[in-house]
Amino acid sequence: MAPDPAFTRRLLLGHGFGAALLLPTVARADTARHAASARSGKLPLVMLDPGHGGKDPGAIGVSGTFEKHVAMATAEELAGRLTQGGRYRVSMTRQTDDFIPLDDRVSIAQEKGAHLFMSIHADALADHAVRGASVYTLAGSASDAQSAALAERENAADRFGGAEMRGISPHVAQILASLVRHETRVGSARLQQSAVSNLGRDVLLLENPARHAAFAVLKAADIPSVLVEMGFMSNHDDEAALREPAHRATVALALHHAIDAYFTADNHLTHIAG
Repeated sequence: MAPDPAFTRRLLLGHGFGAALLLPTVARADTARHAASARSGKLPLVMLDPGHGGKDPGAIGVSGTFEKHVAMATAEELAGRLTQGGRYRVSMTRQTDDFIPLDDRVSIAQEKGAHLFMSIHADALADHAVRGASVYTLAGSASDAQSAALAERENAADRFGGAEMRGISPHVAQILASLVRHETRVGSARLQQSAVSNLGRDVLLLENPARHAAFAVLKAADIPSVLVEMGFMSNHDDEAALREPAHRATVALALHHAIDAYFTADNHLTHIAG
């Protein structure tokens, strides 16, 4: 698939004109992107990313529940709700129990032109007393030690994918990192706050639930992205809740409301079916 012209233009501007022009250029490109969607009559595309899969089970609960299964079940519930609402197109990075490398998950979202990326997880900690949901955005450094350890475990999921090396020059990597920080920071933070607010109405939240860490899966340079930790598989109550369809439906409904609020707040909705 050909690269997104808006993204390519931003990359070149980063090379030729420096950071002073980056922010206004990014803003214009983002506006143009949504205008193009409106002209084409396409609904905004929401990319859901069920964590782990295949030979990577993710966290394993105290009674043996696999994170990959509750992540997929919740993503499917959310996808169904979003689709039925008629306001979005919805796609998932995986639709079966397959292993997808972290970089490939980001690439899938970029290649399909996603307007929003939401990764769904349920982690585990050595301290089994800790429970509650949280929502993460990307940062070069973690907001706390727990977040840093969590990101390290999630990023290590690629150990299941073999030793493939993906070459990229340090200069290009620096430009991409700059684009991530500047372009997605505001949108990702708005989506994070919306998710925390909506989850908090019916789901127990972790202390300081709006967190940030260096999650590899959040590094799409041109897509606002969050990672939702629905709870901890290492906690008996969280695991038991996540095994229940009714609780997963509650989580999915809250995330649906969060996505609605995200798009509506910035007039991103370009078309409503019906």
